[in-house]
Amino acid sequence: MRKISIIIPAHNEERNISYMVSELQKLFSDINYTYECIFVDDGSTDNTLNEIKVQHEMHHHVYFIELSRNFGKDRALQAGIEFANGDAVITIDADMQHPPRLIIEMIRLWESGYDVVYTYREKANEHVKSFQKVASKLFYKGVNMLSEIQMEDGIADFRLIDKKVVAELKQINEYDIFFRGMIKWVGFKQKGIPYTPAARFSGEASYSIYKLFKLALNSTMSFSVRPLYAATFIGLIFSLSSLLYIPYILISHFFGLIAVSGWASLIATVAFFGGLQLFVLGIIGMYLGKLFMQAKQRPNYIVRTTNLLGIPEELSA
Repeated sequence: MRKISIIIPAHNEERNISYMVSELQKLFSDINYTYECIFVDDGSTDNTLNEIKVQHEMHHHVYFIELSRNFGKDRALQAGIEFANGDAVITIDADMQHPPRLIIEMIRLWESGYDVVYTYREKANEHVKSFQKVASKLFYKGVNMLSEIQMEDGIADFRLIDKKVVAELKQINEYDIFFRGMIKWVGFKQKGIPYTPAARFSGEASYSIYKLFKLALNSTMSFSVRPLYAATFIGLIFSLSSLLYIPYILISHFFGLIAVSGWASLIATVAFFGGLQLFVLGIIGMYLGKLFMQAKQRPNYIVRTTNLLGIPEELSA
């Protein structure tokens, strides 16, 4: 039988673990596949890891990877993908907002020849606050406008990836990895399917407006240099606009219309162009900062303990 690896990043999800394992067990009891369930504990401060270990004692196909601290969801996914050895890998959130029954449709499309089967929200998530809906919509519009990849509004980290795509992903070593964009970038034969998010089984979402804004900047700059082009274009426009002062100066000189400059207009002009210069320098600085962090070649995550593939639980990375 073909094997499916289920990767589940978990950060403070102690009350969702047992329910997720139970739902997956019911699902795979109806289909002719073996599977492994790999939870990646991303620096949880609650009882998440112990809950996973309890499930491992009860179910031989449940495994865990404990990271040394909170590295972020995408790096937790990267850790799980690095350890997975199934014919296909499925990534899914631990909060049960991604409906596990959709895995059957994913596998069917995979068996029909698709290398990547990803999901996107059919409509806005009714289980989140209004400002989160607006922020999410602006996030995808901004990324699509400024980067060279196009993502559906509400594309999720709920996807199936064939092992040959996984092999390519394992070769990519980027400091700021963004899997939703990376999956689009690698290509292969892909199919998107819509889904309707369910309510969280337990807990609350940890994404804030600040984190979403930071993610938007990192993801845009990871796949495009368009912000640099935009900064250059803005600078060129304002430089050309300054030439409009020449006719005004000549007319004022010959007709004696030159007046003493006022402090208000001078300060406003200096503040505006000073702010514009800082904005452009900030964009350049962020790209240089990404190059600096990439040049350090630090690992994207550090595994503290794991029970995968016969590796001892105490594993120093």
